[in-house]
Amino acid sequence: MAPDLTSEDDYRLDFRRLLIVISVMLAVVLEIIDTSIVNVALPSMMGNLGASLDEADWIITGYIVSNVIVIPMTSWLAGRFGRKRYFTTSILIFTFASLMCGLSSSVNEIVFWRIVQGMGGGALLATSQTILIESFPPSKQGVGQAIFGVGAMIGPSLGPTLGGWLTESLSWHWIFLVNVPIGLLAAALCATQLEDPAHLKRTRKTNVDWQGMALLAVGVGSLQTLLERGNREDWFASNQIRVLAVLAVIGVVGLVYRELTTDDPVIDLRVLRRRTLAVGCMLGMLMGIGLYGSIFLFPVFSQQLLGWSAWNSGLAILPSSIATACVMGFVGRLVWRIGPRVIFVFGMLVMLVGLSGMSRWTLASGWDQVIGPQVLRGLAMGCMFVPLSTATLRSLPGPEVAKGAGLYNLFRQLGGSMGIAMLTTVLDQRTDFHRVGLAARVGPLDPAASQVLGSVTHAMMLRGADPGTAHSMAAHVIGRFVDAQAYSEAFSDAYALIAVLFLAMLPLGFMIARHAPGKYAPIE
Repeated sequence: MAPDLTSEDDYRLDFRRLLIVISVMLAVVLEIIDTSIVNVALPSMMGNLGASLDEADWIITGYIVSNVIVIPMTSWLAGRFGRKRYFTTSILIFTFASLMCGLSSSVNEIVFWRIVQGMGGGALLATSQTILIESFPPSKQGVGQAIFGVGAMIGPSLGPTLGGWLTESLSWHWIFLVNVPIGLLAAALCATQLEDPAHLKRTRKTNVDWQGMALLAVGVGSLQTLLERGNREDWFASNQIRVLAVLAVIGVVGLVYRELTTDDPVIDLRVLRRRTLAVGCMLGMLMGIGLYGSIFLFPVFSQQLLGWSAWNSGLAILPSSIATACVMGFVGRLVWRIGPRVIFVFGMLVMLVGLSGMSRWTLASGWDQVIGPQVLRGLAMGCMFVPLSTATLRSLPGPEVAKGAGLYNLFRQLGGSMGIAMLTTVLDQRTDFHRVGLAARVGPLDPAASQVLGSVTHAMMLRGADPGTAHSMAAHVIGRFVDAQAYSEAFSDAYALIAVLFLAMLPLGFMIARHAPGKYAPIE
């Protein structure tokens, strides 16, 4: 039987504890990468399966929706069935669903198995983080969260790169089949090395909150689906989105009321009474917007505006991932010495500098302009994730760690979905806004625009076009440049919006614990 929280006296990184860390990390990497690995393979899957874009979109949406429904339930499920059994079974479900996804021959099959895969994957994040918290003593919590953060923060960056390479080198099937040997190894390690903590033994015999489960599925599932498909369906102009919005409000409000009034809630929202967790969830949502939002924007910008290949776009993200991994290893040790608050606020300031650089990217930007802000984003994420996770979850008593980890990861996941939905809408609306402004400045009455039109028309005529055709071609070229410039300025607005959100949330950073939890006083 494992102890509730590892003390300094009984801690030693022996071979068994090392195997636990490895198994947990394998599970984290599997879950996080599969959130984004499918995106780049969608065109190939659509062609192979004969699916429309709307049908293929459910391959992504189904996984994420089932994932976020399960995440907040992980603490209850672990208490009901035992953490070791639940975690190992979830890995096996995820692995088997991955195999079936790779063997699917129709879009309906793969959507079904992606939903099953998401249900299995929902346990991996929050439970992995809880296991690491209980595996390290207070002075090593930063190191434990750094290990977890390497997978949680780098996974979204590596997913598209790995997915593109597997799709181009082998086939889209391998983005799923590659999970099978890794998943089996992780499940074997967990089955042989994990043990349930003492406090979990006392919570297995509880009533089943069926109403809470139903409200959770309706509320959170509808909200996530709304976020995933809102922009594609033109938001509230669509009856489907309006219905989802009503269901989300009813479900979430009903869920909050139910969970606060029942004796055996499936999600214990009462843990949010602890200020450290409430502040951590809010800042975790902001980190989700910054991480997933910036990663969503860059491939679109680099491929559609700069003309880069998917591979080059992925390579440009790689330095930021390396920066995140490197700084996490350093911050993991530093957080015990100087405390979480200083490091986290520093990370937010670095993020603001990086976002400022991103907002100044133009159509003429090259590798030298792009890499710097990306590396700053990676450094910032490393500086923010470790101290925030340490301060938020290590400050909770042992029985509440799993509950807090479920909510913390749910908020971060929802933050990522909200960020992508918000930024997609901003790109569309601001592109239209800038296009109107630019078109007014390149009209026939503008001397500079007329001169450019004349020069391009002359160049077309030198290539053999007649005057009328040359003029039409020149107007088309200028129109495309106006569209590209409008799109580029919309990206600048999107990055600026993320910066504004970080600036607005900066005061919350000063509410994080000044000293590492457990350094001067035991956890109550």
